[in-house]
Amino acid sequence: MTKTFLQAEWRKLIIANYSIDRKLLNKYLPRGTELDLWNETCYVSLVGFMFLNTKVKGVKIPFHINFEEVNLRFYVRYKHDREWRRGVVFIKEIVSKPALTLVANAVYGENYETMPMSHSWTTADDNLTVEYKWKKGRWNSLKIITGNVSSLIKENSEEEFITEHYWGYTKVSDEKTSEYGVEHPRWEVYKTKDFFIDVDFGNIYGEEFDFLSSQKPESVFLAEGSEIKVKSGRQI
Repeated sequence: MTKTFLQAEWRKLIIANYSIDRKLLNKYLPRGTELDLWNETCYVSLVGFMFLNTKVKGVKIPFHINFEEVNLRFYVRYKHDREWRRGVVFIKEIVSKPALTLVANAVYGENYETMPMSHSWTTADDNLTVEYKWKKGRWNSLKIITGNVSSLIKENSEEEFITEHYWGYTKVSDEKTSEYGVEHPRWEVYKTKDFFIDVDFGNIYGEEFDFLSSQKPESVFLAEGSEIKVKSGRQI
């Protein structure tokens, strides 16, 4: 049985989904994986959420228990024996804790970056407003307004495709890929009423992604999230 490396809650996940030319992702694609498409569309997702009650190997690390994360990711699949494992690849993960960036980059070969960050969750009347902000040169913002009642994700929906990827893949080198599993129950989502995205994609993710600053996302939704477990990884 694979051991649990990290336990936490991922809560209030804003997920903004953009269609993209799949050729732009070739250099990020880990060896052995292939792009996983939704209705023949290649997606990247900008995701902002909170890590809460975080434990690493069962231990809460002071000042690293509750924090924001924003990441840009895309979707892949990997054939293990006769089973397709559906997973995500992170282009960059932004956190406010330098120690997380140091360990993730040095030990696990991830692409983390530390930036000042903040968040707000507010409820008024029938509305829930969630916002995540991060600063690189200027403040960037990912904000959504929804109803305040959540419901289960529908089967065979875009929301199911986006959230039901239970593996993570990292391009360690051109020859090596790391794989780890993520466990969580099926999530609930809120009905989107409005959203606001003010992000300098070129400054944060590189010039090749600058066009996303002016591109309208295909969809934006808010998932409630849940407790999660990240399992120890292996190289494939």
